[in-house]
Amino acid sequence: MKKLLPRVSWDNLFLILLLLFCVVPLVWTALASFGISPNNNVLPPTWTLTPTLDNYVEVGVSDPSFLPSVLSSLAISTCATLLTVVVSFLAVYALTHSRFRGHNLLVQSFLILASLPVISYVIPLQNTLRIIHFYDTFMGLVLSETALFAPLAAYVLYGYLSQLSADIEDAARLDGAGIFQTLRWIILPIAAPGVAATAIIIFVLGWNQLLLPLILTGRVKTIPTHMIDYFVFERELTWPVAAAALIVSLLPIGVIVALAHQLLEQFHLTVLHQSD
Repeated sequence: MKKLLPRVSWDNLFLILLLLFCVVPLVWTALASFGISPNNNVLPPTWTLTPTLDNYVEVGVSDPSFLPSVLSSLAISTCATLLTVVVSFLAVYALTHSRFRGHNLLVQSFLILASLPVISYVIPLQNTLRIIHFYDTFMGLVLSETALFAPLAAYVLYGYLSQLSADIEDAARLDGAGIFQTLRWIILPIAAPGVAATAIIIFVLGWNQLLLPLILTGRVKTIPTHMIDYFVFERELTWPVAAAALIVSLLPIGVIVALAHQLLEQFHLTVLHQSD
């Protein structure tokens, strides 16, 4: 009897190809970081299949400034994310309750500003930071990334807050709730999926930001600026050691996204249940 093979739809095929395209480089890097790599010095090529942590140890030994760069990136991305989300949330909340003309044009301008290349922000930010004496400082970089990501955060958050019913806030005001109580107990729980998603996007963008830290700071090292040293010819480091450093730099993002995914999935199911 002829065995029938399961039919694969085009959608599933494209999804599999996309996953392979995204995952294979990461798997290759992870294997190299553990010392599992092909040996091209012999014919035919052979594989080193014994995993080891020597490359991770080498990162800490040969580059003692790597861990401070990880901590700096974590602190800068966290502070910039919190400041961006708070400022954008309050601004968008006020915008959704305003009635001035040009309201839609202002919202669309957020997307235009978010689409501008980073280099267009560098010169005005550099001049501004020098004037306020924040150039080449931790706080200056946090404020710069906040200015860079605030338009995108505002545009995303507006899509959530503009859909909230005004009847809920009216009922809260009739019960005696003030503006901050309404935000804390009514608006934030409802808009939590949008706020969480926006925070994840801003954190990842801040973690991977290269141009601003490269130009606006010299003493403050972040992971992207630090990883440049691993791919220059003057540094005598092999690819497995660079792969180990790259995997370590990806761990904070992976942990945060994994934890936030559970939160977003839980709120997603709640929203669907309410809409039914």
